[in-house]
Amino acid sequence: MLTGIFVQVRLGSTRLPAKAVLPIQGISLIRHAMRALRGVPADVLALLTDRKSASRLEIEALAEGFETFVGPEEDVLERYCLACRKFSVTTVIRATGDNPLVSACLAREIARIHEEHKADLSHFLGCPWGTGVEVVEAEALFKAAKEASDPAEREHCTTYLYRHPDRFKILEPEAPEGMHAPDARVTVDTPEDYARIERIFQSLYRGTPIEADAVVSWFLREAWKNGG
Repeated sequence: MLTGIFVQVRLGSTRLPAKAVLPIQGISLIRHAMRALRGVPADVLALLTDRKSASRLEIEALAEGFETFVGPEEDVLERYCLACRKFSVTTVIRATGDNPLVSACLAREIARIHEEHKADLSHFLGCPWGTGVEVVEAEALFKAAKEASDPAEREHCTTYLYRHPDRFKILEPEAPEGMHAPDARVTVDTPEDYARIERIFQSLYRGTPIEADAVVSWFLREAWKNGG
C-alpha cells in the first residue's frame, strides 16, 4: 500500500507560456509547489509531464527530491495510470504545477478523511482555488482508463469518476474553518494571476511554504482595504 504525490505539469501553456518555471521570490513556481507538498507524508514524489517538457522540468524536480515521469501529452488519465504502475502506487495525492500555494495542511487532512472513509476520490470544497489537492485510488483510475472515451475524460484524469458517482465513492467535505474562501483564487493561468501571486508572496513569504489560512487572511485584508 503505497501513496504517491503526483504533480501534473507541462510547459505548453499558451496564456502564460512556461508558467511552471516563472520565478516567484527567486524560486520557480513549480518548486514552490513541490516544496509545500514535501510536508505531506508519501512514499513516492514525482512530477508527471510530457516529453517536450521533461528535460527542463527534471532540473526543477531533482532540486526538490522529486522524480520525473514522462507520459502522454494529451491523455493525462493514461499518464497517471502508467505512473501508478511504474511506482506501484495504490493511492495518489494529485496536485498540479500551476499552484504554488498548494496547502500541505489541507492535503494531509483530506488524505486522512479519504483513508478513514475508504473513498475512491476525495477533495475539499470551498478552499481557495489552487490550495487543494485530490486524493484518488489507483484502482479507480484504472477503471476509468478502461472505459473513458470522451476526450475530456482523458485530458482530465478524474472527470470520468465525477461523471459516475453511482460507481465511485466520492467525498467532498467543506474546507476546515479558517481555510474556507471559495471566491479566492491562487492558481496561475494568466499574467493577472501571476501578478496576484507575486503580491501574495511579497507580503507573506518568509522562506517556508505559505499555508492556506494565511492566504485566506490576505484576501480578507485585501477586501477590507478595497471596501469589500
